Amino acid sequence: MRETMAVFLAGGRGRGLGVLSEHRATAALPFAGKYRLVDFSLSNCHYSGIWPVALLTQHAPTSLREHVHGGRAWDLDRAEGGILTLQPFARRERAAWYTGAADALLRNLSTYADSGAHRLLVGSAEHVYLMDYSELLASHLDARCPVTAAVTPARPEQVRRRHMVEVRGDRVQRFEHYPERTDLTLAAMGLYVFEMEFLRAEAADGPRRSLRDLLEPALARGLPVNAFRFGGFWEDVRDLETYYRTSMAFLAPEPPLLLGDPQWPVETRGEERAPAVFAEGSRARSSLIAGGAVVEGEVENSILFGGVVVEHGARVKDSILLQDAHIGAEAVLDRAILDKQVGVGEGAVLGDGPLPPPGGGTGLCVVGKEARLPAGYRLPRGAAVGVGADLTKSEILREFAARPAGKPRP
Repeated sequence: MRETMAVFLAGGRGRGLGVLSEHRATAALPFAGKYRLVDFSLSNCHYSGIWPVALLTQHAPTSLREHVHGGRAWDLDRAEGGILTLQPFARRERAAWYTGAADALLRNLSTYADSGAHRLLVGSAEHVYLMDYSELLASHLDARCPVTAAVTPARPEQVRRRHMVEVRGDRVQRFEHYPERTDLTLAAMGLYVFEMEFLRAEAADGPRRSLRDLLEPALARGLPVNAFRFGGFWEDVRDLETYYRTSMAFLAPEPPLLLGDPQWPVETRGEERAPAVFAEGSRARSSLIAGGAVVEGEVENSILFGGVVVEHGARVKDSILLQDAHIGAEAVLDRAILDKQVGVGEGAVLGDGPLPPPGGGTGLCVVGKEARLPAGYRLPRGAAVGVGADLTKSEILREFAARPAGKPRP
């Protein structure tokens, strides 16, 4: 394991996440009541015994850096072999910003070499899954291939959002990218093991943008690429619909992953909060409610992060409320996602109107961080309010604030 370094791509903006990713990297997006997406990859490293770890950052890295904070929560606060956060840097022959995943990976080869790594485990810090990476590495070493790609079964309705892979035996044959229709049943997880010699050779051939710019030419040259089959739960959180659906799956009686599994728990940087408070007459059903929350109204099938307040008479249903959101008395939230420190005035309605028909969109309402909505405000389904918008101060702002939930600010 000491010859392997883990490298996670953590610089994505996730434009499909709209206002939720305007001010943070997708890897730092809060998830399931107390976690961040990056926690899954780092926890896998911790329990698989893999370090050092590098996070390749770019878009809005501050929140991610503050959360990782030296890596103590994952036992990565080490003098040697701990965690690195690598931001883009300029050279005379290249611009500062990474142009894609392969560019980010190859531009830091000297840093990986300094760690003594012979190979890299490369993945995304935006995925929800639990995996023992030692099994992936064992498959790679047994295969004696320069590259191993992790693959997982995909349902028919998922193939248009996946990089599909043809595998014969234990060898990757080809990729199909976001096909409309295909006979292939395995999808690439965006998780690979690369031998450093292979990466050095690819870097010598010039700049590359995506990881498939590394893999497809290698396959065309006849280079063997090993396939590691993974049968557990895995999701790529790339848009609002996926974020919402994956989050709500953890409210089921049998969630897709046991986050608190004593043998393999998801570790995170903890927040010291008082226990949640449920006032007399309040109701909470089928929900995840974190410490520091105060519930005076009704909460059903929802996820409340730490410090959320739901005042008397307010009703929250099928919603996700991030840290310190405050819901005024008699307000109604239905299929809403609120970022941190959002204030909702008394009697406001978020999720106004009928649900869309099948195939007509998610109908989610999304409110950006620190936005303020006035008493009685009505936000239609499928609309979003931007980061920091204070609609309590201006009728003009109120009229033009809402925009489609899945689109970022121009």
